[in-house]
Amino acid sequence: MRNYEVVVMLLCAAMIMHAQEGNGALIREETQEMIDEANRNGPYLGLVIPNLFEMNPLLQSPNYTASNLTIDFAGRRFRFGTIADKKVILVMTGLSMINAGITTQLLLSTFDIEGVVHYGIAGNANPSLNIGDVTIPQYWAHTALWNWQRYGDGPEDELALEENGDYTREIGYLKFANYTVNVSSSSSYDNLLNNVWYQPEEVFPVDGTPEEREHAFWVPVDSLYFQLSQNLLALELEGCVNSTTCLTETPKVVSVLRGTSASIYLDNAAYRAFIYDKFQVSPVDMESAAVALICLQQRVAFIAFRAISDLAGGGSAQSNEAATFTSLAANNSVTVVVEFIKQLSAASFHASFVS
Repeated sequence: MRNYEVVVMLLCAAMIMHAQEGNGALIREETQEMIDEANRNGPYLGLVIPNLFEMNPLLQSPNYTASNLTIDFAGRRFRFGTIADKKVILVMTGLSMINAGITTQLLLSTFDIEGVVHYGIAGNANPSLNIGDVTIPQYWAHTALWNWQRYGDGPEDELALEENGDYTREIGYLKFANYTVNVSSSSSYDNLLNNVWYQPEEVFPVDGTPEEREHAFWVPVDSLYFQLSQNLLALELEGCVNSTTCLTETPKVVSVLRGTSASIYLDNAAYRAFIYDKFQVSPVDMESAAVALICLQQRVAFIAFRAISDLAGGGSAQSNEAATFTSLAANNSVTVVVEFIKQLSAASFHASFVS
């Protein structure tokens, strides 16, 4: 082999190594070995957590035992440990639907995951619930995928591309003019923002035909997970941030019908009332529906627990400063998650014993 050919080969090898180290889409050999070793010890229950202030109470819980393994990959840190003899992987998503979706997909694509548990704090749209309560919704939806209708068109007018099956009027709409203030006594008024129509997500199931879409709006949590979660309804939760700051109502675990997510921090009472009346939702957050949709697409069992930190938009007798009760809500969500994993671990042990 000529000298210049050797030089070219060495340069190519160096470029590949550099790409593997610098490109987040490629996995360094050392990281891949750690992933392979971790998966030989699986499967794991994946715990997907929005922020550090929601993760830290679990990391500090006596029920969580950390292992010596932590894998940093693609901008995420995957922490390994056990809860009630159940092997778990903890990963923080960061804020918003896109971060939650990316992180959940990375978790499921990289590791041997038997199911996903998502938890954190949330705003509240349900006036019958209180700050500190931990909700267990049976369904989740992403409520910020809209078709914004042209001004002048109304509910009787077909949406653009509706005939192609891209959009639908089946879910319903929000009419901005209904929330106009400081108008004359006339009952007829309009708004250039017109209507936004809620849309389902396009889902391409892992066991389906590539490029053949399905649509999903309300995504159910796993039926077995939901059934087990009902054993937690009598769980005792914290009601005080400290010796001087306590809630007037003792927090409780509540099974609710629906929760919604959007990459929007909802602090508006009018919209809160609208989505509650229209969709009968309780927790409103920025991540859960993304996790639910990825798990639906990947056919992986999923459930979410969200602790109420405030009434979205204010209006209750209690403080509606979310920061006041963030730590309490985060701690309560961790309490529920730990007890759920204990239930899940016991159910798995029973199933293996019977079989």
